[in-house]
Amino acid sequence: MRRLSLSSRLALLFAACTAVVSLFAGVLFSRASEAHFIELDQQLLDSKLLGLRRALHDLQSSDSQVKLADELSRQADLSLRITGSDGRRWYDSSPQLPDKLPQTPGLSKLNDDGTDYRVLNAPLLADKPDSPQLTLLLDITHHQHFLQRMQHLIWLTVGLSALATALLGAWAARSGLRPLRRISAVASGVSAQSLNARLPEENMPPELAEMAHNFNAMLGRLDDSFQRLSAFSADIAHELRTPLSNLLTHTQVTLTRPRPIEDYREALHSNLEELQWMAQLVNDMLYLAKADHGLLMPKCEPLQLAEEADLLLEFFAPLAEDAQVKLSRDGNARIEGDRSMLRRALSNLLDNALRFTPVEGYVSVSILDQPKGVSVSVQNSGKGISAELLPRLFDRFYRADPARQEGSSEHAGLGLAITQSIIRAHGGQIRCESAEGWTRFVMELPKKD
Repeated sequence: MRRLSLSSRLALLFAACTAVVSLFAGVLFSRASEAHFIELDQQLLDSKLLGLRRALHDLQSSDSQVKLADELSRQADLSLRITGSDGRRWYDSSPQLPDKLPQTPGLSKLNDDGTDYRVLNAPLLADKPDSPQLTLLLDITHHQHFLQRMQHLIWLTVGLSALATALLGAWAARSGLRPLRRISAVASGVSAQSLNARLPEENMPPELAEMAHNFNAMLGRLDDSFQRLSAFSADIAHELRTPLSNLLTHTQVTLTRPRPIEDYREALHSNLEELQWMAQLVNDMLYLAKADHGLLMPKCEPLQLAEEADLLLEFFAPLAEDAQVKLSRDGNARIEGDRSMLRRALSNLLDNALRFTPVEGYVSVSILDQPKGVSVSVQNSGKGISAELLPRLFDRFYRADPARQEGSSEHAGLGLAITQSIIRAHGGQIRCESAEGWTRFVMELPKKD
């Protein structure tokens, strides 16, 4: 069976609620009306009982029957039966009275041949146990007809109100769910070529405004990721095209004519350099792919960051000496992490800083131990990076400006992306700060509890 739509469910729910409320209200009104009629009948019979007792005060008097007839004539739907203490019938005001009447004292109800009676049994003389019994019968057929008509009206009202509420509820639900259909229409039209579609948040009801905002944000993230992926693919093709073209051209030129063995050896060495760079590029790409899928699992080993930084500074010291750049380190902290991964991250930052530090500049490593984590910053002097370029520094194959593109296959623009992946794998964050004359990369690593 097909599942009911949300509009149908809401319409049925509205109809059911209306029917229940109408039925409950109708039953209460019916019970209240019936109780009101019983109260009125009780008051009427009690008042008539007093009059009949006064009329029958002296059964031996000659005018007692006249008074009785006069009292009964004032209420056309009232009948009376008088029985002796031995149960014998003394008097019936109407020949149509039923033979058997209720004998229980007080008020009761009787139905005889389609006629409904309210019956009141009471002694003629309340202070005498052997007093004759008075049975008053009040015809309440018209009351019962009224209650029956009211019950029919209640059922009709319940049915009509449920039907009307169902129709109005279906219309209201369909109108109210129109934004959801709009979301569905936008979602069905989303593809790789149309990720720029957005929902109009200002026309959404408050209950759906947040969902529309999140939906638009999701489309924005997808659009951004798709654009980055497309640019990433183009960058890969661009980076690989140059070494492949060099390999192909060099090999073709080498094979155009016979050459000495040393020329072939030189050509193979040159090709080997290009192949090694391509292999490193592929390894870096695989490393980033593992990071994207959460497959980088850092080891947890105690590290003294000052020792690790000093080892790397010692490694880069000859390069810094040739470039006339001063290296320094201050601060120390202990942290648990993966030694090889953190060394690679810090090495990438130092290599990047040395490449873009002018002669007689400086590169400094600062380690700050904080209560909740450790901050490691690598700062170098030199030309600053504009603020609009800072968010893209960690994109793959991205170079901040043409001056930082070296035009060789030695650096593909993946170092900062790999560094960011390593820091994130350790649960930390990395950011870049820059101004005129200096640039600083800050790594923030949490401490393990």
